[in-house]
Amino acid sequence: MAPSNDHPGEYAADDPIKLIAVRDTALSLDEVFRAVGDDAAGGTALFVGTVRNHDGGADVDALGYSCHPSAEAEMRRIAEKVAADHPVRALAAVHRVGDLRVGDLAVVVAVSCPHRGEAFAACRKLIDDLKHEAPIWKHQRFSDGTEEWVGAC
Repeated sequence: MAPSNDHPGEYAADDPIKLIAVRDTALSLDEVFRAVGDDAAGGTALFVGTVRNHDGGADVDALGYSCHPSAEAEMRRIAEKVAADHPVRALAAVHRVGDLRVGDLAVVVAVSCPHRGEAFAACRKLIDDLKHEAPIWKHQRFSDGTEEWVGAC
């Protein structure tokens, strides 16, 4: 007998956006993972962006993130679009602002969906769109004394 797709868990939740935040304190993987827990989800995809020690061939000493006051609202708009285009059961996204060191968590996003392929696709779309559209800027300071601003995450 072929499986039926008539179960409500096979579809997007009515209110899938569980956590959207910009924080000036350390981010928590556990918080984001818990936020997307859903009994109907068979797949959860989580992306963690960390501060690396290099960029464009140069050593990075430190960086800072700053954002426009509309950043959380823009993150929510992006999340709503992802949820509208994928069968999202639950979604969360948090981004750090302020001064960060190499190894610190800069952004954590997670999406749960009925199946793993959907979760991977939705999570990738979420982080890619946040990176390109959210009004969050990165200020990198390099070991050679130079610095660089990078627009939108």
